[in-house]
Amino acid sequence: MDEFKIPSETRIGHVHLKVSNIRKSLDFYCGLLGFELMTTYGEDAAFISAGGYHHHIGLNTWMSKDANPPPRNTTGLFHTAILLPTRNDLAILLKRLRAAKYPILGASDHGVSEAIYLNDPDQNGVELYWDKPKDQWPKREDGSLDMYTRPLDLNDLINA
Repeated sequence: MDEFKIPSETRIGHVHLKVSNIRKSLDFYCGLLGFELMTTYGEDAAFISAGGYHHHIGLNTWMSKDANPPPRNTTGLFHTAILLPTRNDLAILLKRLRAAKYPILGASDHGVSEAIYLNDPDQNGVELYWDKPKDQWPKREDGSLDMYTRPLDLNDLINA
């Protein structure tokens, strides 16, 4: 097979999740995380966005209404990563999560980014993160990227 590289301008346009309950999902994604409801498709689907895009996340119950989450040790989506513009934006969401007593599963410094991990109401993984400036990304001696996973100090994040 020939060496093909997808164009560098390519971006992930949206993620579409099967959920068990549209209202619970909207309460989480819009009410807690702050996404904007753009439109619904009957009572079975909703499309939400940051900044007025047609949708970054689609939610539907077409095949999953009132269903249980899939078993943990099976294939499927690991998490949806939501990239925030600044470290302060991540701190604001952390404060909202804490105020709502929403369970946080983990928090990591990856060298290139800082991330908070949680699950949505249907146990779909969600990563909330911001990218550090590229000139601060850690490098190995050979110049290659040196990503890692270290604990993120959440108190430092909130107080920064």
